[in-house]
Amino acid sequence: MSTCITRAQKKRRWLEIGKWLSIIFFFLIAIIGNVWFSNVTVSLRIFAIILLLTIAVGIFRLTEKGKITIVYINQTYKEIRKIIWPSRQETFNTTLIVSAATAAMSLILWGLDNLLVRIISFITGLRF
Repeated sequence: MSTCITRAQKKRRWLEIGKWLSIIFFFLIAIIGNVWFSNVTVSLRIFAIILLLTIAVGIFRLTEKGKITIVYINQTYKEIRKIIWPSRQETFNTTLIVSAATAAMSLILWGLDNLLVRIISFITGLRF
């Protein structure tokens, strides 16, 4: 029975490798084709690139990593929908508070720096 599981796993592994190789193939065809057919109209090249990349993304969705990625994106979307965004007034008030705190800390640090420079210049006898 373990040999059947191993054969199935090997088959699945080779299928995954084939999918990834085909994804790489479509990406390379899109890049090389864009360079090779540089004399063709841009709109036609863009259409071909979008078509090839769509096929590559479609194959990616069939891989194990692609399925995990889709589940992750769906869960992320559900979590983003749960976010309660602040109102315009709350955002404005918070911005004012942060700006005032930043200005106050800037003045305090400027004053301390100025005081320390004066103390050090008094002790060392250097004048700045």
